[in-house]
Amino acid sequence: MSTFGHSGDIWSKFPGLGAVALTGRLRADFEGAHEDRVRLTGDAQQRLTGAAESEFPEIQAWRAAFGSMGLKPTKYRCAAEALLRRLRIQGDMPQVNPLVDYYNAVSVAAAVPIAVFDLDKVSGSLLVDFSAGDETYLAFSGETETPEPGEVIFRDDARNVHARRWCHRQSALSAAGESTRRVLIVAESMHEESGPTLDLVVRELTAATGPLESGSVRTQRLTRDDTTFDFG
Repeated sequence: MSTFGHSGDIWSKFPGLGAVALTGRLRADFEGAHEDRVRLTGDAQQRLTGAAESEFPEIQAWRAAFGSMGLKPTKYRCAAEALLRRLRIQGDMPQVNPLVDYYNAVSVAAAVPIAVFDLDKVSGSLLVDFSAGDETYLAFSGETETPEPGEVIFRDDARNVHARRWCHRQSALSAAGESTRRVLIVAESMHEESGPTLDLVVRELTAATGPLESGSVRTQRLTRDDTTFDFG
């Protein structure tokens, strides 16, 4: 059985954590749901007219979490803040591939980080935990890195690291690409009363026009009392 979850140490240090995990097969005919992406990005842009992303409660909560890990929040931003900042400054979003572009649009609309992993590139289970300092991370540059001891990472059973500094940077190893067929999607929040935000993420990612095949999707809200999601 392969599972996703957060370690007990993570839940103890970050009791305000909220998370939802989804798994499913990608639709072969998915082309990016352009109208949905425009709508979602437009919602984020509208919100940014009233305040910068650094003033959003969702982002402020992640900044506090990063600060508690000893990371300078303006140097290491959660993925959602980085996308929102680009959207505010440049007025557009990075174009990667239909799947990544879609979940990036959901991420800015919800203002929470969303990670998508190619399950065929994950060895066994995936755990968010503090690094022991002996794991391996493949950067998009092709370089291999070793996370610092105590850094929050996504680690599989082969001690491959699939994201560094929690939700700051994913690995090239399991990044979703043209050949991806099965995915694990994880959305995480730190702000109070984040249930409606995570519900929004699930609703958009499982919509009929979304990237996942109908009937293949399984989803679970993760809590301190229900910490493990079985993805097969």
